[in-house]
Amino acid sequence: MKKFIVYLTCGIIVLFLACLVLFDFNKKDKSDKNLEKVTLAEVAHTIFYAPQYVALEKGYFEDYGIDINLTLTAGADKVTAAVLSGDADIGFCGSEATIYVYKNGEKDYLKTFAQLTQKDGTFLVSKKKIENFKLDDLKGKTVIGGRAGGMPEMVFEWALKENGIDPNKDLTIDTSVAFPAMSGAFIGGDSDFVTLFEHSVRIKSH
Repeated sequence: MKKFIVYLTCGIIVLFLACLVLFDFNKKDKSDKNLEKVTLAEVAHTIFYAPQYVALEKGYFEDYGIDINLTLTAGADKVTAAVLSGDADIGFCGSEATIYVYKNGEKDYLKTFAQLTQKDGTFLVSKKKIENFKLDDLKGKTVIGGRAGGMPEMVFEWALKENGIDPNKDLTIDTSVAFPAMSGAFIGGDSDFVTLFEHSVRIKSH
């Protein structure tokens, strides 16, 4: 009889552990009102973050007890400020923001804990149609490149240097325009090119 009780107890424990594995008890019912609220500030709405948008739409975060409040905070500097001030819990932006805060000696600095993308998502947009465009066509032109020290602007300069173009001598890169205002400044200004994320390319481009 004692052996039977021991065997029965062991069997129940094994069955319980199997249920934990098969049914993932970490998941919470979507109707659970005790979801952990997380505010996420993203630098731009971009195809780069498509998996996140799918997860939000399908309710995958709620499955694991997380209620995501997604906010658009244009510019890595703005995302950084939102996280530091406590207005956001997590920020999606270029990793340069965390470096700048740390280098300034801030005690309350940010940490980069994930690499979501491997490429820069900006496009080089022209006001005029250029047949068989080459980067050499940028020489002597003015390009709105984004915030100085920002990831898109730095990647743009890197691409120029890789192709034998001096970003300081061969063309003019305007870094005075804030990230959210770049497309408007391009449309209304005299610049020849602009670097934009795909969601911002609403003008007729070639």
